[in-house]
Amino acid sequence: MTRQTVAGMCALLAMIGLAAAQEPEPSELAAEQSAERDGTFFDTVDVNLVNVEVFVTDKQGNPVTGLTRDDFEILEDKRPVTITNFFTVEGGRPMVPAEPEAVAQPALEVDSGLPEALTPLALPADQRLYLIVYIDNFNIRPFNRNRVFRRLREFLTDKLGSDDRVMLVSYDRSLHYRHPFTSDPELIARALFELETVSGHAVHADSDRRDILRQIAEAEDINEVEFRVRNYAEAMFNDLSFSIGAMEELIDSLAGLPGRKALLYVSDGLPATAGDDMFQALQRSFQDSRVLTSSQEFSANRMFEALAAKANANRVSYYTVDAAGLRVSAGASVEMATAEEAGLANFVDSIYISNLQAPLLRLAEATGGQAIINSNDIGRGLDKIASDFQTYYSLGYLPAHSGDGRYYKVQVRLKEKRKGVRIRHREGYRDKPMSARMSDGAMATLVYGFEDNPLDVELKIEGERPDDGDAENYYLVDVLVGIPIKEIELVPVGEFHVGQTKVFFAALDSNGGTSDVSEVPVNLRIPNEQVGTAVEQMYPYRVTLRMRTGPHRLAVGVVDEIGANRSFLSHSFVVGGG
Repeated sequence: MTRQTVAGMCALLAMIGLAAAQEPEPSELAAEQSAERDGTFFDTVDVNLVNVEVFVTDKQGNPVTGLTRDDFEILEDKRPVTITNFFTVEGGRPMVPAEPEAVAQPALEVDSGLPEALTPLALPADQRLYLIVYIDNFNIRPFNRNRVFRRLREFLTDKLGSDDRVMLVSYDRSLHYRHPFTSDPELIARALFELETVSGHAVHADSDRRDILRQIAEAEDINEVEFRVRNYAEAMFNDLSFSIGAMEELIDSLAGLPGRKALLYVSDGLPATAGDDMFQALQRSFQDSRVLTSSQEFSANRMFEALAAKANANRVSYYTVDAAGLRVSAGASVEMATAEEAGLANFVDSIYISNLQAPLLRLAEATGGQAIINSNDIGRGLDKIASDFQTYYSLGYLPAHSGDGRYYKVQVRLKEKRKGVRIRHREGYRDKPMSARMSDGAMATLVYGFEDNPLDVELKIEGERPDDGDAENYYLVDVLVGIPIKEIELVPVGEFHVGQTKVFFAALDSNGGTSDVSEVPVNLRIPNEQVGTAVEQMYPYRVTLRMRTGPHRLAVGVVDEIGANRSFLSHSFVVGGG
């Protein structure tokens, strides 16, 4: 998935992928389109409920069930907040307190003071699980990958529920979407067989590492080999940056999906500091502590912390799998001729292993997930991950701020401490403004086909015509976004009723190129005497897009800023198809 250049689909709106937005043709009843013309604006409703999935386990790692809202407390930036929403799933069955208001509208639950007996409930959309199986082929050895696939296939076919959605992606120097989200995990399990034929790149790094270690052992002076270690670390750090960047791209695209998101990341590990084991070998061989200071140039800890924060901001939990299994030192190999060399290799291997596993542990810890390391059979670890999917608590609260863009730390704890009980949850979230959340939703609609249309918005392609400037490759495509006026909150202002909406656009072409998301204000102003008739009509917003020939998908988001309601929908079509 790539961002388009202006040459792809240029824009008079200055939005990549979409072209000139014409003034919408107002209906007879919507006399003037923009309330901005007379300076009329309103405070808009921008409620951003914060949901925190919480996993409570005993000292054996088994889930602790039967807890109620009154058992928990939440702190945001160390300040207590009121839990307004409480939802729990036990053994794959959604449960809520037996309160009529909560059963009818779980997202607007109020505290009735009734006993919190649990009653089964249908799974709401914002609790649906989206599982992304991420196979990092660039940082894995084929033997290790294929060994864990058997257990992974069993997990997919046996442990997921009917409401769950699963997708398969891989990283092979770039991100590849191997299979889109599906409710049939068997399709993903079968797709794993195809991945078994793909090369794993980590084997190439093994020979480079052995060569550097041998050179360190044979060198008589640190100057003979230090530059080789630096070059080795620089190359590794460059590859690591691309690996982290691919995960950031994926997490960004997942932001607009409304439910729980879990990323099952499978690799042989990622280094917290590129080449750290080789710098440690230099220090130990030549007793020069300076090299350890220079090794910090290649630390990726900040990138991993930023990755975890991005995952938390987008409600993504990391579940990491070290496919290498139970690691042992290779220090006593035939390349190490002496006991001293073997001892150095054993020391360096211990650094190497912990360096690779530290990010797997940290990503899981920071996002409320779990890590599977040092296990040749990942079956038991996958069972514990499945337990997270099937048994958890979801706590919600309304923050005092709204859309300020800041990152807030969250702490969940039990009011009464219980011996051996552990609580896991994401460490924080970003309070995104409405425009950012709408952009996320439009992108999720574009990339994953997610649609939610409570406003009953219509999206139509009204026609196309060759672009006179480049008739062979480009067309001007006329698009209609129909907004039912009855669904928009209208506020009386003098002689008019006024509504404030925004329309968000994004486009995807057949090559996987995506536009940036652009937003356009569409404000309604209807004469008071015509409101009764207007609410039965559709407000037409028209836009002309300059697009290449070929298949495209257009995603549109519409938000009623006063009524705080929003819709996302998409339309696929072929440009220049005759």
